[in-house]
Amino acid sequence: MFKNRIRELTSRVTGRSLQAVVERLGVFVRGWKADFRLAQTPGVWRKLDKGMRHHLRAIQLKQRKISRTIFRELMARGAKADVALQVAGNSRRWWRNSAKLLNSILAIKWADQLGMPRLA
Repeated sequence: MFKNRIRELTSRVTGRSLQAVVERLGVFVRGWKADFRLAQTPGVWRKLDKGMRHHLRAIQLKQRKISRTIFRELMARGAKADVALQVAGNSRRWWRNSAKLLNSILAIKWADQLGMPRLA
């Protein structure tokens, strides 16, 4: 149920800004966390956090459709040139890129700056 709702809220075809997605997702996550705050499952919470950040990175990539734009923004965020070039070269593979190389650039700190609440 949680994962299905996250998929709905983080759909990449809705045309909403990343900030709007984070706001809607934040409301849902805070409510879910309040309901299950006494659960003793830190591993599950970490997995769910990781999955939510993965969805956000995929949205970020899809919104920056042009390889030059992706490369320029990754370099501005402090990525190594070879990593930025590899991600930009595969600019149409949003889901795969958001799981591998982009994870080192747009990490937990990036999600925190967006205002995404954590479960774990």
